[in-house]
Amino acid sequence: MAEWLVNFHLEQLPEGGYLATCATIPGLVAQGRTLKKTLEIARDVAKKLHEARLDRGECQASAALAQSFELPVVLSA
Repeated sequence: MAEWLVNFHLEQLPEGGYLATCATIPGLVAQGRTLKKTLEIARDVAKKLHEARLDRGECQASAALAQSFELPVVLSA
């Protein structure tokens, strides 16, 4: 199974919950009550949208995940 790197944009909603979008996957919008649930939904939506684009011949298979990459992490004091 191929893996690829996706950068989700996450924002906390004023009414509660979180919203995830992705600049490189058009149409990806996921909303959840918790950050964990939002990321879980966003991953599933990203996979389905990517597979649909491959089936329609709109994009090529993604390059394999690099051996190293940057991962931003939020730390609190």
